[in-house]
Amino acid sequence: MPRKLDPVARRAQRNRSRLKKNAGDGRLRLSVFRSSKNISAQIIDDSKGVTIASASSLEEAIKAKGSNKDGAAAVGKLIAERALAKGQKRVVFDRGRYIFHGRVKALADAARESGLDF
Repeated sequence: MPRKLDPVARRAQRNRSRLKKNAGDGRLRLSVFRSSKNISAQIIDDSKGVTIASASSLEEAIKAKGSNKDGAAAVGKLIAERALAKGQKRVVFDRGRYIFHGRVKALADAARESGLDF
């Protein structure tokens, strides 16, 4: 009999399989990390195991914005600019365990408006 997974583990497994399926067509992964005080994002090439671009609310240009939606939007805009400068436009959005709401949504919307495609 298969082992029953708790809802958190089931959700993590579903996210991993979805990301693996979408990354198969050569897209990079836009990974988001949110803490109580800051938010950061990385564009990762999983096939090579390298980070292409990163941005964080701890950077001097964004630090004045704080950890609110405005700060998250600034991080989204900055990560999109850095990705486009490296020639990367198509990504898979990896929100991790965070729901698509508030700061995570603000970061995603700002990245889309700045030119990233996901």
